[in-house]
Amino acid sequence: MEKGRTKTGFFRTITFLLFLVFLLLCGCQRGNGGEDASSEAKENTYTIYYLNTNMTKMSEVSYEALGEDLSSLVWELYDQLLNVPTDVDVKSPLPARSELQRIQWESNVLYLYFDINYTMMNSSHEILCRAALTKTLTQISGVEYINIYTGDQPLMDSQGNPVGMLSAGDFVDSISDVNAFEKSELTLYFADETGEYLVEERREVMHSMNTSMERLVVEQLLEGPEYAGYKATLPAEAKLLNISVTDNVCYLNFDSAFLYSGLDVKEEISLYSVIDSLTQLTTVNRVQFSVNGSPAVMFRDTISLNTLFEQNMDYVRGE
Repeated sequence: MEKGRTKTGFFRTITFLLFLVFLLLCGCQRGNGGEDASSEAKENTYTIYYLNTNMTKMSEVSYEALGEDLSSLVWELYDQLLNVPTDVDVKSPLPARSELQRIQWESNVLYLYFDINYTMMNSSHEILCRAALTKTLTQISGVEYINIYTGDQPLMDSQGNPVGMLSAGDFVDSISDVNAFEKSELTLYFADETGEYLVEERREVMHSMNTSMERLVVEQLLEGPEYAGYKATLPAEAKLLNISVTDNVCYLNFDSAFLYSGLDVKEEISLYSVIDSLTQLTTVNRVQFSVNGSPAVMFRDTISLNTLFEQNMDYVRGE
């Protein structure tokens, strides 16, 4: 009788231990399943960039996507940009009448083909829309750049230049207002190694939309050339006091440091580096220099500034 009880107790112990093992296994499986689900949810989570209700800055909303391949994800995220969730107080960055007609993906570049209505936005709205599209869609694996077309033509910036490829890094993470940044290509003229001729340097610059193109050109000239062998034409310590454009005449007012540079560059080269750079802009035909508000000044004791200067490409090497 004692042996029967012992045997029965033994089987009960084994059964209890097996039951514990079963519970532990189930718990592990549930735990692993939870981790997988969490990981999957994280991989499919994207930030959709809308605009605030005042249309002055971007607002971020988290979204879990259903699509898996690149094409379906692009259309899904675009649909989210177009149709704002009802539970958040934001606006779509896209113009109401514009339609994305097709997409194309080559290498790491996503091409977006909009109808011509995309260009109906003002420049402030468009730069924010451009930023929202770029920062949203470049989160997709395999998309590093986007390139926007309107009516099968490349999107142009406010200066009439192609915007080209855009990456998320082209836009600061905290675009706080419509005075955001855009990229412009400038044609600048610096001195060659002899200081007797001008040489062309093309430069892409990210700048605030508050900065006029004329001021941007002069500021870049003050920073000096990027190409090895080119020489600066303006003293780095010179200050541009103010700048304005009236009837295609660009009026420049420098401080007195503009007059005496110590640079090994001919006087004409210093002046025409500014003149020929500014007249590359469609807004400028002639340039008027002033120093501390007065144009009645001799530049380095040789050239009178009291005149309107026009473009002269004879100083450009190879022209």
